[in-house]
Amino acid sequence: MHTDDREFDVPDDAAASDALAQHMAGLDDDLAEQRAAALRAGLDDYALEAEDAELLEGVLSGDGEIEYLPALPVVAIVGRPNVGKSALVNRILGRREAVVEDTPGVTRDRVTYKAEWMDRRFTLVDTGGWEPDARGIDRSVAAQAEVAIDLSDVVLFVVDAMVGATSTDEHVVKLLRKSGKPVFLVANKVDDARQEPEAAALWNLGLGEPYPVSAIHGRGVADLLDEIMKVLPEISAVAGHEIGGPRRVAILGRPNVGKSSLLNKAAGEERVVVNELAGTTRDPVDEVVEVGGKLWRFVDTAGIRRRVHLQQGADFYASLRTSAALEKAEVAVVVLDVSEPLSEQDVRIIDLVLESGRALVLAFNKWDRLNDDDMEDIDRRRYLEREIEQDLAHVAWAPRVNISARTGRHLDKLVPALETALASWDQRISTGKFNAFLAELVAEHPHPLRGGKQPRILFGTQAATRPPTFVLFTTGFLDPGYRRFIQRRLREVFGFEGTPIVTNMRVRERRQR
Repeated sequence: MHTDDREFDVPDDAAASDALAQHMAGLDDDLAEQRAAALRAGLDDYALEAEDAELLEGVLSGDGEIEYLPALPVVAIVGRPNVGKSALVNRILGRREAVVEDTPGVTRDRVTYKAEWMDRRFTLVDTGGWEPDARGIDRSVAAQAEVAIDLSDVVLFVVDAMVGATSTDEHVVKLLRKSGKPVFLVANKVDDARQEPEAAALWNLGLGEPYPVSAIHGRGVADLLDEIMKVLPEISAVAGHEIGGPRRVAILGRPNVGKSSLLNKAAGEERVVVNELAGTTRDPVDEVVEVGGKLWRFVDTAGIRRRVHLQQGADFYASLRTSAALEKAEVAVVVLDVSEPLSEQDVRIIDLVLESGRALVLAFNKWDRLNDDDMEDIDRRRYLEREIEQDLAHVAWAPRVNISARTGRHLDKLVPALETALASWDQRISTGKFNAFLAELVAEHPHPLRGGKQPRILFGTQAATRPPTFVLFTTGFLDPGYRRFIQRRLREVFGFEGTPIVTNMRVRERRQR
Protein backbone atom coordinates (compact mmCIF):
# COMPACT_ATOMS: atom_id res chain seq x y z
CA MET A 1 0.00 0.00 0.00
CA HIS A 2 1.18 3.52 -0.77
CA THR A 3 1.41 5.55 2.40
CA ASP A 4 3.27 8.72 1.44
CA ASP A 5 2.08 11.96 -0.10
CA ARG A 6 3.92 11.70 -3.39
CA GLU A 7 2.00 11.52 -6.68
CA PHE A 8 0.68 8.07 -7.44
CA ASP A 9 3.16 6.09 -9.53
CA VAL A 10 1.18 4.32 -12.24
CA PRO A 11 2.29 0.68 -12.20
CA ASP A 12 3.08 -0.95 -15.51
CA ASP A 13 2.16 -4.59 -15.10
CA ALA A 14 1.02 -6.37 -18.27
CA ALA A 15 0.53 -9.67 -16.42
CA ALA A 16 -1.81 -8.04 -13.89
CA SER A 17 -3.79 -6.46 -16.73
CA ASP A 18 -4.12 -9.82 -18.51
CA ALA A 19 -5.26 -11.49 -15.29
CA LEU A 20 -7.84 -8.75 -14.71
CA ALA A 21 -9.09 -9.06 -18.30
CA GLN A 22 -9.51 -12.84 -17.89
CA HIS A 23 -11.35 -12.32 -14.61
CA MET A 24 -13.74 -9.85 -16.28
CA ALA A 25 -14.35 -12.22 -19.19
CA GLY A 26 -15.29 -15.07 -16.84
CA LEU A 27 -17.42 -12.96 -14.52
CA ASP A 28 -21.02 -14.01 -13.95
CA ASP A 29 -23.06 -11.04 -15.17
CA ASP A 30 -26.02 -11.60 -12.83
CA LEU A 31 -23.76 -11.86 -9.79
CA ALA A 32 -21.90 -8.71 -10.84
CA GLU A 33 -25.17 -6.79 -11.21
CA GLN A 34 -26.32 -7.95 -7.75
CA ARG A 35 -23.08 -6.70 -6.19
CA ALA A 36 -23.41 -3.38 -8.04
CA ALA A 37 -26.99 -3.01 -6.78
CA ALA A 38 -25.76 -3.51 -3.20
CA LEU A 39 -23.07 -0.85 -3.69
CA ARG A 40 -25.68 1.47 -5.19
CA ALA A 41 -27.92 0.97 -2.14
CA GLY A 42 -24.96 1.87 0.08
CA LEU A 43 -24.87 5.34 -1.52
CA ASP A 44 -28.08 6.17 0.33
CA ASP A 45 -25.93 6.65 3.45
CA TYR A 46 -24.21 9.56 1.71
CA ALA A 47 -25.39 13.11 0.98
CA LEU A 48 -26.34 12.90 -2.68
CA GLU A 49 -27.37 15.84 -4.84
CA ALA A 50 -30.26 16.17 -7.28
CA GLU A 51 -27.96 15.53 -10.25
CA ASP A 52 -26.79 12.30 -8.61
CA ALA A 53 -30.33 10.98 -8.45
CA GLU A 54 -30.87 11.92 -12.09
CA LEU A 55 -27.73 10.04 -13.08
CA LEU A 56 -28.43 6.97 -10.98
CA GLU A 57 -32.13 6.63 -11.74
CA GLY A 58 -32.90 8.43 -14.98
CA VAL A 59 -30.01 7.77 -17.32
CA LEU A 60 -30.14 3.97 -17.47
CA SER A 61 -33.09 2.20 -19.01
CA GLY A 62 -34.44 -1.10 -17.73
CA ASP A 63 -32.39 -3.29 -20.04
CA GLY A 64 -29.13 -1.83 -18.79
CA GLU A 65 -28.49 0.15 -21.96
CA ILE A 66 -27.93 3.88 -21.95
CA GLU A 67 -31.02 5.89 -22.72
CA TYR A 68 -30.04 9.11 -24.49
CA LEU A 69 -31.87 12.02 -22.93
CA PRO A 70 -33.18 14.74 -25.27
CA ALA A 71 -30.54 17.32 -26.19
CA LEU A 72 -31.03 20.62 -24.38
CA PRO A 73 -31.71 23.62 -26.65
CA VAL A 74 -28.72 25.88 -27.26
CA VAL A 75 -28.61 29.66 -26.78
CA ALA A 76 -25.45 31.33 -28.11
CA ILE A 77 -24.26 34.81 -27.17
CA VAL A 78 -22.25 36.70 -29.79
CA GLY A 79 -20.99 40.24 -30.17
CA ARG A 80 -17.95 42.48 -30.40
CA PRO A 81 -15.32 42.57 -27.64
CA ASN A 82 -16.23 44.35 -24.41
CA VAL A 83 -19.98 44.69 -25.05
CA GLY A 84 -20.80 42.65 -21.93
CA LYS A 85 -21.31 39.10 -23.24
CA SER A 86 -19.72 37.38 -20.25
CA ALA A 87 -21.52 39.70 -17.83
CA LEU A 88 -24.81 38.69 -19.46
CA VAL A 89 -23.84 35.01 -19.11
CA ASN A 90 -23.23 35.50 -15.39
CA ARG A 91 -26.53 37.32 -14.97
CA ILE A 92 -28.48 34.54 -16.75
CA LEU A 93 -26.70 31.83 -14.74
CA GLY A 94 -27.23 33.71 -11.50
CA ARG A 95 -23.62 33.19 -10.48
CA ARG A 96 -20.18 34.44 -11.48
CA GLU A 97 -18.90 31.78 -13.88
CA ALA A 98 -17.56 33.68 -16.91
CA VAL A 99 -14.48 35.86 -16.47
CA VAL A 100 -15.35 39.55 -16.79
CA GLU A 101 -12.75 42.26 -17.29
CA ASP A 102 -12.91 45.72 -18.79
CA THR A 103 -10.54 44.53 -21.51
CA PRO A 104 -11.52 43.25 -24.95
CA GLY A 105 -10.72 39.64 -25.70
CA VAL A 106 -10.71 38.16 -22.19
CA THR A 107 -12.84 35.19 -23.28
CA ARG A 108 -10.62 33.17 -25.60
CA ASP A 109 -12.82 30.15 -26.40
CA ARG A 110 -16.43 29.16 -26.70
CA VAL A 111 -17.56 28.01 -23.26
CA THR A 112 -20.81 26.19 -22.51
CA TYR A 113 -22.88 26.32 -19.33
CA LYS A 114 -26.10 24.65 -18.16
CA ALA A 115 -28.73 27.30 -17.44
CA GLU A 116 -32.35 27.32 -16.26
CA TRP A 117 -35.22 29.78 -16.45
CA MET A 118 -38.84 29.19 -15.43
CA ASP A 119 -38.22 25.43 -15.09
CA ARG A 120 -36.77 25.30 -18.62
CA ARG A 121 -33.20 23.99 -18.90
CA PHE A 122 -30.96 24.99 -21.79
CA THR A 123 -27.30 25.22 -22.80
CA LEU A 124 -25.77 28.69 -22.81
CA VAL A 125 -22.73 29.30 -25.02
CA ASP A 126 -20.42 32.22 -24.32
CA THR A 127 -18.33 33.01 -27.39
CA GLY A 128 -14.92 34.63 -27.23
CA GLY A 129 -11.49 34.46 -28.76
CA TRP A 130 -11.75 37.85 -30.39
CA GLU A 131 -8.59 39.00 -32.14
CA PRO A 132 -7.71 42.48 -30.80
CA ASP A 133 -5.77 43.35 -33.98
CA ALA A 134 -7.88 46.02 -35.69
CA ARG A 135 -7.32 44.55 -39.14
CA GLY A 136 -8.34 41.08 -37.99
CA ILE A 137 -11.27 41.85 -35.74
CA ASP A 138 -13.99 41.79 -38.43
CA ARG A 139 -12.83 38.39 -39.55
CA SER A 140 -12.71 37.01 -36.00
CA VAL A 141 -16.12 38.37 -35.04
CA ALA A 142 -17.67 36.97 -38.20
CA ALA A 143 -15.99 33.60 -37.62
CA GLN A 144 -17.34 33.33 -34.09
CA ALA A 145 -20.80 34.43 -35.16
CA GLU A 146 -20.82 31.93 -38.02
CA VAL A 147 -19.93 29.04 -35.71
CA ALA A 148 -22.38 30.17 -33.03
CA ILE A 149 -25.24 30.49 -35.53
CA ASP A 150 -24.53 27.08 -36.99
CA LEU A 151 -24.48 25.33 -33.62
CA SER A 152 -27.34 27.08 -31.81
CA ASP A 153 -31.13 27.16 -31.71
CA VAL A 154 -31.35 30.83 -30.65
CA VAL A 155 -28.75 33.61 -30.96
CA LEU A 156 -28.39 36.61 -28.63
CA PHE A 157 -26.57 39.38 -30.48
CA VAL A 158 -25.17 41.78 -27.87
CA VAL A 159 -24.46 45.41 -28.82
CA ASP A 160 -23.20 48.22 -26.57
CA ALA A 161 -26.12 50.65 -26.68
CA MET A 162 -23.91 53.49 -25.48
CA VAL A 163 -21.54 53.05 -28.45
CA GLY A 164 -24.15 52.13 -31.04
CA ALA A 165 -23.83 49.87 -34.06
CA THR A 166 -20.40 49.65 -35.68
CA SER A 167 -19.30 48.36 -39.07
CA THR A 168 -18.34 45.08 -37.39
CA ASP A 169 -21.85 44.74 -35.98
CA GLU A 170 -23.36 45.37 -39.41
CA HIS A 171 -21.12 42.67 -40.92
CA VAL A 172 -22.39 40.12 -38.39
CA VAL A 173 -26.00 41.22 -38.95
CA LYS A 174 -25.75 39.99 -42.57
CA LEU A 175 -24.85 36.50 -41.33
CA LEU A 176 -27.65 36.56 -38.78
CA ARG A 177 -30.26 37.54 -41.38
CA LYS A 178 -29.24 34.69 -43.68
CA SER A 179 -29.35 32.09 -40.92
CA GLY A 180 -33.10 31.90 -40.46
CA LYS A 181 -32.45 31.32 -36.73
CA PRO A 182 -34.32 33.32 -34.07
CA VAL A 183 -32.12 36.30 -33.17
CA PHE A 184 -32.56 38.61 -30.18
CA LEU A 185 -30.87 41.99 -30.44
CA VAL A 186 -29.65 42.77 -26.91
CA ALA A 187 -28.89 46.45 -26.28
CA ASN A 188 -26.60 46.21 -23.26
CA LYS A 189 -25.42 48.84 -20.76
CA VAL A 190 -28.82 50.57 -20.57
CA ASP A 191 -28.64 51.18 -16.82
CA ASP A 192 -31.76 53.34 -16.45
CA ALA A 193 -34.83 54.57 -18.38
CA ARG A 194 -33.07 57.78 -19.47
CA GLN A 195 -30.71 55.73 -21.65
CA GLU A 196 -33.43 53.74 -23.45
CA PRO A 197 -33.50 56.11 -26.48
CA GLU A 198 -29.93 54.93 -27.17
CA ALA A 199 -31.24 51.38 -27.51
CA ALA A 200 -34.07 52.48 -29.81
CA ALA A 201 -31.48 53.68 -32.33
CA LEU A 202 -30.51 50.03 -32.92
CA TRP A 203 -33.78 49.43 -34.82
CA ASN A 204 -31.71 50.55 -37.83
CA LEU A 205 -29.82 47.24 -37.80
CA GLY A 206 -32.90 45.53 -39.19
CA LEU A 207 -33.02 42.71 -36.63
CA GLY A 208 -36.28 43.82 -35.07
CA GLU A 209 -36.89 45.21 -31.61
CA PRO A 210 -33.80 45.84 -29.45
CA TYR A 211 -34.10 44.56 -25.88
CA PRO A 212 -32.58 47.15 -23.51
CA VAL A 213 -30.78 45.45 -20.63
CA SER A 214 -28.09 46.07 -18.07
CA ALA A 215 -26.17 42.83 -17.64
CA ILE A 216 -24.28 44.26 -14.67
CA HIS A 217 -27.38 45.41 -12.75
CA GLY A 218 -29.84 42.83 -14.10
CA ARG A 219 -32.23 45.41 -15.53
CA GLY A 220 -34.42 43.95 -18.31
CA VAL A 221 -32.76 40.50 -18.32
CA ALA A 222 -35.80 38.68 -16.91
CA ASP A 223 -38.05 40.17 -19.62
CA LEU A 224 -35.51 39.12 -22.26
CA LEU A 225 -35.44 35.53 -20.95
CA ASP A 226 -39.25 35.39 -20.95
CA GLU A 227 -39.25 36.27 -24.65
CA ILE A 228 -36.48 33.75 -25.42
CA MET A 229 -38.50 30.95 -23.78
CA LYS A 230 -41.37 31.64 -26.19
CA VAL A 231 -39.27 30.64 -29.23
CA LEU A 232 -36.75 28.22 -27.69
CA PRO A 233 -37.54 24.62 -28.76
CA GLU A 234 -38.01 21.90 -26.14
CA ILE A 235 -35.38 19.70 -27.83
CA SER A 236 -32.39 21.10 -29.66
CA ALA A 237 -32.36 20.81 -33.43
CA VAL A 238 -28.56 21.09 -33.52
CA ALA A 239 -27.08 19.65 -30.30
CA GLY A 240 -28.07 16.05 -31.04
CA HIS A 241 -27.06 14.04 -34.08
CA GLU A 242 -29.41 12.21 -36.36
CA ILE A 243 -29.66 8.47 -35.82
CA GLY A 244 -28.49 6.37 -38.74
CA GLY A 245 -27.06 7.65 -41.99
CA PRO A 246 -23.37 7.77 -42.91
CA ARG A 247 -20.96 8.15 -40.02
CA ARG A 248 -19.44 11.63 -39.99
CA VAL A 249 -15.67 11.94 -40.39
CA ALA A 250 -13.78 15.22 -39.97
CA ILE A 251 -10.48 15.37 -41.86
CA LEU A 252 -8.16 17.63 -39.88
CA GLY A 253 -4.56 18.75 -40.11
CA ARG A 254 -2.42 21.78 -40.68
CA PRO A 255 -2.30 23.31 -44.19
CA ASN A 256 -0.84 21.29 -47.04
CA VAL A 257 -0.58 17.91 -45.29
CA GLY A 258 -2.83 16.29 -47.89
CA LYS A 259 -6.35 16.54 -46.47
CA SER A 260 -8.01 17.40 -49.78
CA SER A 261 -5.96 14.75 -51.60
CA LEU A 262 -7.17 12.18 -49.09
CA LEU A 263 -10.79 13.14 -49.67
CA ASN A 264 -10.36 13.02 -53.46
CA LYS A 265 -8.68 9.62 -53.37
CA ALA A 266 -11.37 8.27 -51.05
CA ALA A 267 -14.08 9.61 -53.36
CA GLY A 268 -12.33 8.29 -56.47
CA GLU A 269 -12.71 11.64 -58.20
CA GLU A 270 -11.68 15.29 -57.97
CA ARG A 271 -14.15 16.61 -55.41
CA VAL A 272 -11.92 19.26 -53.82
CA VAL A 273 -9.35 21.62 -55.34
CA VAL A 274 -5.81 20.43 -54.58
CA ASN A 275 -2.88 22.79 -54.88
CA GLU A 276 0.65 22.94 -53.50
CA LEU A 277 -0.23 26.31 -51.98
CA ALA A 278 -1.24 25.87 -48.35
CA GLY A 279 -4.76 27.08 -47.60
CA THR A 280 -6.42 26.31 -50.94
CA THR A 281 -9.58 25.11 -49.21
CA ARG A 282 -11.45 28.15 -47.89
CA ASP A 283 -14.64 26.54 -46.54
CA PRO A 284 -15.50 23.12 -45.15
CA VAL A 285 -16.71 20.74 -47.84
CA ASP A 286 -19.06 17.88 -46.92
CA GLU A 287 -18.92 14.85 -49.21
CA VAL A 288 -20.70 11.50 -48.96
CA VAL A 289 -18.30 8.93 -50.38
CA GLU A 290 -18.17 5.15 -50.53
CA VAL A 291 -15.04 3.65 -48.99
CA GLY A 292 -14.65 -0.01 -48.06
CA GLY A 293 -18.18 -0.79 -49.20
CA LYS A 294 -19.72 1.75 -46.81
CA LEU A 295 -20.97 5.30 -47.14
CA TRP A 296 -19.17 7.93 -45.08
CA ARG A 297 -19.72 11.66 -44.76
CA PHE A 298 -16.30 13.31 -44.99
CA VAL A 299 -15.70 16.92 -44.02
CA ASP A 300 -12.57 18.54 -45.48
CA THR A 301 -12.02 21.30 -42.95
CA ALA A 302 -8.95 22.69 -44.29
CA GLY A 303 -7.12 25.30 -44.36
CA ILE A 304 -6.89 28.82 -43.66
CA ARG A 305 -4.67 30.99 -45.79
CA ARG A 306 -1.93 32.40 -43.57
CA ARG A 307 -0.95 36.06 -43.65
CA VAL A 308 2.15 37.16 -41.80
CA HIS A 309 0.50 40.20 -40.23
CA LEU A 310 -2.54 38.16 -39.22
CA GLN A 311 -0.86 34.90 -38.26
CA GLN A 312 -2.52 34.77 -34.85
CA GLY A 313 -5.87 35.64 -36.35
CA ALA A 314 -5.50 32.96 -39.02
CA ASP A 315 -4.61 30.35 -36.41
CA PHE A 316 -7.60 31.41 -34.38
CA TYR A 317 -9.88 31.20 -37.41
CA ALA A 318 -8.49 27.76 -38.28
CA SER A 319 -9.13 26.46 -34.78
CA LEU A 320 -12.67 27.83 -34.95
CA ARG A 321 -13.27 25.98 -38.22
CA THR A 322 -11.78 22.84 -36.73
CA SER A 323 -13.94 23.12 -33.62
CA ALA A 324 -17.07 23.65 -35.71
CA ALA A 325 -16.31 20.61 -37.88
CA LEU A 326 -15.67 18.51 -34.77
CA GLU A 327 -19.04 19.53 -33.32
CA LYS A 328 -20.69 17.89 -36.34
CA ALA A 329 -18.37 14.89 -36.62
CA GLU A 330 -18.18 11.58 -34.78
CA VAL A 331 -14.60 10.66 -35.58
CA ALA A 332 -11.62 12.77 -36.62
CA VAL A 333 -8.86 11.70 -38.97
CA VAL A 334 -5.84 13.88 -38.16
CA VAL A 335 -3.52 13.91 -41.18
CA LEU A 336 0.20 14.24 -40.41
CA ASP A 337 3.00 14.79 -42.94
CA VAL A 338 5.73 12.16 -42.36
CA SER A 339 8.21 14.06 -44.52
CA GLU A 340 8.33 16.91 -41.97
CA PRO A 341 8.89 16.94 -38.20
CA LEU A 342 5.76 16.87 -36.03
CA SER A 343 4.89 20.45 -35.15
CA GLU A 344 3.26 22.17 -32.23
CA GLN A 345 0.31 22.86 -34.53
CA ASP A 346 -0.11 19.11 -35.16
CA VAL A 347 -0.27 18.44 -31.44
CA ARG A 348 -2.67 21.36 -30.92
CA ILE A 349 -5.08 19.93 -33.51
CA ILE A 350 -4.97 16.52 -31.84
CA ASP A 351 -5.67 18.17 -28.48
CA LEU A 352 -8.72 19.90 -30.01
CA VAL A 353 -10.04 16.45 -30.93
CA LEU A 354 -9.50 15.24 -27.36
CA GLU A 355 -11.28 18.30 -25.97
CA SER A 356 -14.22 17.69 -28.30
CA GLY A 357 -14.53 14.07 -27.11
CA ARG A 358 -14.54 12.68 -30.66
CA ALA A 359 -13.01 9.36 -31.72
CA LEU A 360 -9.54 9.69 -33.24
CA VAL A 361 -7.52 8.09 -36.05
CA LEU A 362 -3.99 9.25 -36.94
CA ALA A 363 -3.20 9.16 -40.68
CA PHE A 364 0.52 9.50 -41.41
CA ASN A 365 0.56 10.75 -45.01
CA LYS A 366 3.14 11.14 -47.82
CA TRP A 367 4.94 7.83 -47.23
CA ASP A 368 5.58 7.73 -50.99
CA ARG A 369 8.12 10.55 -50.42
CA LEU A 370 10.32 8.39 -48.18
CA ASN A 371 12.70 6.19 -50.15
CA ASP A 372 13.85 2.90 -48.57
CA ASP A 373 17.31 3.34 -50.09
CA ASP A 374 17.92 6.96 -49.15
CA MET A 375 19.84 7.47 -45.90
CA GLU A 376 18.14 10.80 -45.20
CA ASP A 377 14.73 9.15 -45.56
CA ILE A 378 15.82 6.22 -43.37
CA ASP A 379 16.91 8.72 -40.72
CA ARG A 380 13.59 10.55 -41.09
CA ARG A 381 11.68 7.35 -40.32
CA ARG A 382 13.76 6.78 -37.22
CA TYR A 383 13.24 10.35 -36.01
CA LEU A 384 9.51 10.07 -36.73
CA GLU A 385 9.17 7.13 -34.34
CA ARG A 386 11.01 9.13 -31.69
CA GLU A 387 8.71 12.14 -32.28
CA ILE A 388 5.64 9.92 -31.96
CA GLU A 389 6.90 8.48 -28.66
CA GLN A 390 7.64 11.95 -27.26
CA ASP A 391 4.88 14.17 -28.66
CA LEU A 392 1.99 11.75 -29.15
CA ALA A 393 2.37 9.52 -26.09
CA HIS A 394 -0.93 10.87 -24.73
CA VAL A 395 -2.78 9.41 -27.76
CA ALA A 396 -0.92 6.09 -27.97
CA TRP A 397 -4.39 4.46 -27.96
CA ALA A 398 -5.34 6.02 -31.32
CA PRO A 399 -5.17 3.73 -34.40
CA ARG A 400 -2.32 4.66 -36.75
CA VAL A 401 -2.52 4.30 -40.53
CA ASN A 402 0.44 4.91 -42.85
CA ILE A 403 -0.92 6.14 -46.18
CA SER A 404 -0.18 8.02 -49.35
CA ALA A 405 -3.19 10.15 -50.28
CA ARG A 406 -1.60 10.91 -53.66
CA THR A 407 -1.08 7.27 -54.75
CA GLY A 408 -3.82 5.68 -52.64
CA ARG A 409 -1.36 3.40 -50.83
CA HIS A 410 -2.88 1.65 -47.79
CA LEU A 411 -6.05 3.73 -48.06
CA ASP A 412 -7.99 0.49 -47.55
CA LYS A 413 -6.63 0.37 -43.98
CA LEU A 414 -8.37 3.62 -43.12
CA VAL A 415 -11.86 2.06 -42.94
CA PRO A 416 -11.00 -0.65 -40.36
CA ALA A 417 -9.32 2.03 -38.25
CA LEU A 418 -12.42 4.24 -38.44
CA GLU A 419 -14.69 1.32 -37.56
CA THR A 420 -12.53 0.35 -34.58
CA ALA A 421 -12.46 3.91 -33.25
CA LEU A 422 -16.23 4.36 -33.65
CA ALA A 423 -17.01 0.99 -32.03
CA SER A 424 -14.91 2.04 -29.03
CA TRP A 425 -16.59 5.46 -28.99
CA ASP A 426 -19.99 3.70 -28.79
CA GLN A 427 -18.87 1.03 -26.30
CA ARG A 428 -20.70 0.56 -23.01
CA ILE A 429 -19.63 -1.45 -19.96
CA SER A 430 -22.40 -2.72 -17.70
CA THR A 431 -22.57 -1.24 -14.21
CA GLY A 432 -21.95 -4.68 -12.70
CA LYS A 433 -18.78 -5.31 -14.67
CA PHE A 434 -17.48 -1.79 -14.10
CA ASN A 435 -17.84 -2.07 -10.32
CA ALA A 436 -16.27 -5.53 -10.34
CA PHE A 437 -13.39 -4.04 -12.33
CA LEU A 438 -13.01 -1.21 -9.79
CA ALA A 439 -13.06 -3.65 -6.85
CA GLU A 440 -10.28 -5.78 -8.35
CA LEU A 441 -8.27 -2.69 -9.26
CA VAL A 442 -8.48 -1.09 -5.83
CA ALA A 443 -7.63 -4.39 -4.11
CA GLU A 444 -4.52 -4.66 -6.29
CA HIS A 445 -3.46 -1.00 -6.09
CA PRO A 446 -5.22 1.06 -3.38
CA HIS A 447 -5.21 4.82 -3.60
CA PRO A 448 -2.35 6.46 -1.65
CA LEU A 449 -3.03 7.94 1.77
CA ARG A 450 -3.54 11.70 1.70
CA GLY A 451 -3.29 13.62 4.97
CA GLY A 452 -3.76 10.38 6.88
CA LYS A 453 -6.94 9.49 4.97
CA GLN A 454 -7.49 7.19 2.04
CA PRO A 455 -10.18 8.14 -0.51
CA ARG A 456 -12.52 5.23 -1.26
CA ILE A 457 -14.47 4.57 -4.45
CA LEU A 458 -18.05 3.91 -3.31
CA PHE A 459 -19.67 3.20 -6.66
CA GLY A 460 -19.04 3.71 -10.36
CA THR A 461 -21.17 3.83 -13.46
CA GLN A 462 -20.80 4.63 -17.13
CA ALA A 463 -22.92 7.75 -17.50
CA ALA A 464 -22.60 8.09 -21.27
CA THR A 465 -21.00 6.92 -24.47
CA ARG A 466 -19.66 9.05 -27.32
CA PRO A 467 -17.16 9.39 -25.65
CA PRO A 468 -17.26 6.74 -22.89
CA THR A 469 -17.82 8.75 -19.72
CA PHE A 470 -17.50 7.21 -16.28
CA VAL A 471 -18.62 8.71 -12.97
CA LEU A 472 -16.97 7.65 -9.71
CA PHE A 473 -18.67 8.35 -6.38
CA THR A 474 -15.84 8.73 -3.84
CA THR A 475 -15.20 9.74 -0.25
CA GLY A 476 -12.36 12.04 -1.26
CA PHE A 477 -10.47 13.56 -4.15
CA LEU A 478 -8.65 11.04 -6.38
CA ASP A 479 -5.20 12.03 -7.57
CA PRO A 480 -4.91 12.79 -11.29
CA GLY A 481 -2.28 10.05 -11.51
CA TYR A 482 -4.68 7.51 -10.00
CA ARG A 483 -7.43 8.52 -12.42
CA ARG A 484 -4.99 8.07 -15.32
CA PHE A 485 -4.17 4.64 -13.89
CA ILE A 486 -7.88 3.72 -13.92
CA GLN A 487 -8.21 4.92 -17.52
CA ARG A 488 -5.18 2.95 -18.65
CA ARG A 489 -6.43 -0.23 -17.01
CA LEU A 490 -9.84 0.34 -18.64
CA ARG A 491 -8.11 0.38 -22.02
CA GLU A 492 -6.04 -2.69 -21.24
CA VAL A 493 -9.05 -4.71 -20.09
CA PHE A 494 -11.91 -3.44 -22.27
CA GLY A 495 -10.17 -1.99 -25.33
CA PHE A 496 -11.44 1.51 -26.09
CA GLU A 497 -8.97 1.82 -28.96
CA GLY A 498 -9.45 5.10 -30.76
CA THR A 499 -11.59 6.98 -28.26
CA PRO A 500 -10.85 9.35 -25.38
CA ILE A 501 -12.17 8.25 -21.99
CA VAL A 502 -13.67 10.74 -19.53
CA THR A 503 -13.51 10.00 -15.79
CA ASN A 504 -15.50 12.31 -13.53
CA MET A 505 -15.58 12.30 -9.74
CA ARG A 506 -18.37 13.11 -7.33
CA VAL A 507 -16.97 13.44 -3.82
CA ARG A 508 -19.75 12.78 -1.30
CA GLU A 509 -19.74 12.82 2.50
CA ARG A 510 -21.61 10.48 4.81
CA ARG A 511 -24.96 11.83 6.01
CA GLN A 512 -25.03 13.33 9.49
CA ARG A 513 -26.84 11.06 11.92
